[in-house]
Amino acid sequence: MVQETIVLSPLHHRGAEQIAIAFRYSDRTKSIVNDFDGSKWSATHRTFYTAYSKTRLHTLFTYLRDHNFYVDYSAFSNVPQEVYKATKKTKPEMTMAAMHTDLPAEYKALLKAYTGFLKGKRLSPSTVRTYGFFILRFLDFVKPKPLDTWQKSDMDLFFEKVMAEENYSISSHRQSVSALKYLGSYCNLEDFDTEGLTRPKKSKRLPVVLSKEEIIDLMQVTKNLKHRAIIGIIYSSGLRIGELLNLKLKDLDLDRNQLHVRQAKGRKDRTVIMSEVLKPLLLNYVNTYNPKYYFVEGRGGGMYTAESVRGFLKTACKEAGITKTVTPHVLRHSYATHLMENGVDLRHIQMLLGHAKPETTMIYTHVAQRDLMQIKSPLDLAVKEITETQKDRSKLLLSRNIKR
Repeated sequence: MVQETIVLSPLHHRGAEQIAIAFRYSDRTKSIVNDFDGSKWSATHRTFYTAYSKTRLHTLFTYLRDHNFYVDYSAFSNVPQEVYKATKKTKPEMTMAAMHTDLPAEYKALLKAYTGFLKGKRLSPSTVRTYGFFILRFLDFVKPKPLDTWQKSDMDLFFEKVMAEENYSISSHRQSVSALKYLGSYCNLEDFDTEGLTRPKKSKRLPVVLSKEEIIDLMQVTKNLKHRAIIGIIYSSGLRIGELLNLKLKDLDLDRNQLHVRQAKGRKDRTVIMSEVLKPLLLNYVNTYNPKYYFVEGRGGGMYTAESVRGFLKTACKEAGITKTVTPHVLRHSYATHLMENGVDLRHIQMLLGHAKPETTMIYTHVAQRDLMQIKSPLDLAVKEITETQKDRSKLLLSRNIKR
């Protein structure tokens, strides 16, 4: 089957920079493009478009590739530098297409061979894309040095000048180290030793968690039936966003209140619980929207998008008066934390979440409130002790002066 081509190009429209999305018309392609969150139709230019940003260009590219389109975004290699507006923390960056265009032929051949090497290792498509991106950044940084002159100092400078100075996250830095380790394994260059590379320690941030009341409020303010079903099933079963998007109708076992999550993170299958009280809502959703293959589908019948979920979730939080930063993964965090507060064994929670290591699950012990709420403040104990042992202070109040 020949891949359809979608062409992305710069467009100045309504006083701002946009991404024009051009394609040969078909109902399927139109539906998929229209379903991308933020996609709009311009009657003036007779094209679909979406607001330009470096992140959105990458997200759109990934979204279209995931729907098996060939994406031509070479036009962005000629976009004026000022379009890539820099924040105070980062420098203006070229697009991936521009970086690739400027690589020496030797580097282009290496990058192609490297991604093939990763596929041969059976790494996931997402991991191949991520590692390929960081190797592209590295190649753009060290060009035009010949491969056989690469040294460990080149990697050290890359981490310093690119990963650190451009404020990549710790998790991204760790991914770039993994990518370079695979590159070193593939190239096997004498002075380019990646074995000694170390990953920075993971950030130990506590997950954002919604209260049970906030979860109910979130569902009640969400009027759209499909959106309400999505929130309910992510929270009630603790799904990752990718697991929700890949969930098929055949994976729901309503009789046993179970969901079958197939080939999730780490290529693992698992069975998770499904809420009894959620079943009427799910049946109502299925009967109303009549999805054919996936549990939740876009307007054209294809896979729904993570960006769409994030968009309506943000709107629902605003309507519910929730000021926390809430993503789909926060619903999963909340699920795990509430299970722990309800006394569910840590090992069972680990299995339900699909964690490979118990250490990953133990983060929720730091945010679960069940045991913490049983601890009395020393001030409470002090007041209680005094009022019980000193009769003249039996009515001790801290809100006013005490007469002795």
